[in-house]
Order: sequence, then structure tokens, then C-alpha cells
Amino acid sequence: MSAVTRRDTYTPQTLLEVAVEVFNERGYDGTSMEHLSRAAGISKSSIYHHVRGKEELLRRSVSHALDGLFAVLEEPAAREGRAVERLEHVVRRTAEVLMERLPYVTLLLRVRGNTATERWALERRREFDQRVAALLKQAAADGDLRAEVDARLATRLLFGMINSIVEWYRPQRGDSAAAEEVADAVVTMAFAGLRRHGRP
Repeated sequence: MSAVTRRDTYTPQTLLEVAVEVFNERGYDGTSMEHLSRAAGISKSSIYHHVRGKEELLRRSVSHALDGLFAVLEEPAAREGRAVERLEHVVRRTAEVLMERLPYVTLLLRVRGNTATERWALERRREFDQRVAALLKQAAADGDLRAEVDARLATRLLFGMINSIVEWYRPQRGDSAAAEEVADAVVTMAFAGLRRHGRP
């Protein structure tokens, strides 16, 4: 585990990084404050000085993932132009955000709704999915997608492909080209099947 082990390097941000790592390793339910304390190399009282408990750390962690995803929907390329072009931008950027914030999105995808924070995160995920699904439906209505494509099924397949990245993507330090190649491949594979023939 690449957790912080020296008190003089401890900050709220490094505590969050450690918490995400431990949550992903042990599962949120399987993580205690003692586990977090040992991993961070600080006392439990030091942790409580900054957060009320592990659920606050969970909320901060999944918020970091969700903030990145929802920011994509506010980018100009996601708000202007034909729906299919906006959808393609959102799909690309969603894959990029997932890889940029990999531990945080991994944790987000693993929450199961056992706590108030997890239920909140699941609701926010559903909201994001619904907004992307609405884009896909609009692209279909515009005639830019294959007529036989079921919008709900296509949305699930899109997110299934993107979300699966967390299971195998292991970035190398400083290797931004690899992330770009993955995002390109996601867009190419998805839209080769979605776009209507004869459309650019």
C-alpha cells in the first residue's frame, strides 16, 4: 500500500488519498478508523480533528468523482451543437475523468447504498446517467443514430464499457498518451456501432 506513513507529510488531502486506497482495498464496510489510522500513520484523534468519521471521508471521496463527471456536462462542447456531437464529447470526457480520478471513480462504482452517503452517491450517479441517456435519445430523434438502437440499452452498454476501465486500467506515471488512446478507442468502438450509416 502506498499510504502516507510519516506524520510530517500528513495533510487533509493525503488523508483522503489514503482513505480512498483503503476503502478500495478492504471495502467501505470492512474499513475501520483503526485501519485508516494505521494506513495514514497518524492517530485516530488526528483524523477526527478534520472529519467526523469515515463516512465523511467517503462523501468527500465520491464527491471528487461526481464533481469531475458533472463538470463534463457543463463544458461548452457538451452543451452546444448537435446531440450526437455532444454525446460523443461526453463519452470521451467521461472516460478521461474516470482515468484521471481512477481511485475515486472506482470507489464510486462500488458503493452499494448501505449508508446515507452511499444512497446519495447512487442517486447522483443515476442523475448523471439520465442526462447522458437524454442526449442519446435526442441524437436518435435527430436521425444521427441507427434507428434500431434502443436508447436505454445503448446507454447501459456505453456505461458498461466505460466503467469497466476501472477493472484493468493501470496508468504509468506521466503516461498521458495511454489515457488518450483508451478514450479514443472507447469513442471509436461506441460510435462506429451507434452512428447511422451515411452520417459523418
